[in-house]
Amino acid sequence: MNWIVVALSAYLLLAVANLLDKFLVDNVLRNSKAYAFAACLLGAVIFLVSPWFLSWPGWILFSFNILNGFIFAVALWMLYEGLRRGEAARILVFIGGLTPVFSLIFSLLFFKEHFTANQWRGMFCILVGVVIIILLPTARSYLARVFKKLRLRQDVKTGGLVFAALSALAYSVYFLSTKQAYAYQDFASAFIWTRLGAALFVLFFLIKRSDRQAIISFWHKSSPRKNKFLVVSNQMLGAAGFILQNYAIYLGSVVLINALQGAQYAFLLIISTILALSAPRLLKETFVWKIFLQKVAAVAAIATGLYFIAF
Repeated sequence: MNWIVVALSAYLLLAVANLLDKFLVDNVLRNSKAYAFAACLLGAVIFLVSPWFLSWPGWILFSFNILNGFIFAVALWMLYEGLRRGEAARILVFIGGLTPVFSLIFSLLFFKEHFTANQWRGMFCILVGVVIIILLPTARSYLARVFKKLRLRQDVKTGGLVFAALSALAYSVYFLSTKQAYAYQDFASAFIWTRLGAALFVLFFLIKRSDRQAIISFWHKSSPRKNKFLVVSNQMLGAAGFILQNYAIYLGSVVLINALQGAQYAFLLIISTILALSAPRLLKETFVWKIFLQKVAAVAAIATGLYFIAF
């Protein structure tokens, strides 16, 4: 199945982008609205450079695309706010675990989507893998080690998981709506119109003075160029992953592709385990059999889920 390869490639890129998101939210753009503004505005650049891919879908579908872009902007904003308020290791996995659950519920209730027995088994195994990752000791979790090495704050404030849940809900609605949009429009055209909708939504962030000042100060010429370079570079990386994720949705089932998000954490588990064995000083992580077996169980559960979904 080509969509599985596309989805896995997307989640590999998004895994790295999410790590950098935490760094940028903590050290460069600490205002989540300012960061969402930058992300959505940079995403709209594709609207300017790819006019030949656009086709007019009619007012109804155009309005649907713009509204869908609004939902995406909200999901992104909630993600960044969750990262700002909470521990990234928990926030990212929480969103990754809840999004396919919400998608499954909405798909069954509103779209009457049917799945094979193997696909049900696959989704269950992937969710088990995500739960195992959530249960990893915080101080020894793969993301916590990376953040500690990068000297990022790990302050856990009330409300982080609430914003994560709202982000997962918005993402699930966005992905299901996107699938419907792709059913009646070309992939490229629908995707670009949605980017325009996201950019239009974040313009509302200019209304509040404090948010407006945070946005302007970042883009002001006095702001360090390296900060702008980091934000733009990470958004390009995230955009590549996001385009691949959307293309996978265009090709396959939204629920199954959301479930494959567990692979994103499997990639990070594998990388962190390799680093723990080959370069323990890098993350200052000593080898512990209990933690190692827990990581192996998580990766095995996700790999088993991928096998069931693919075959």
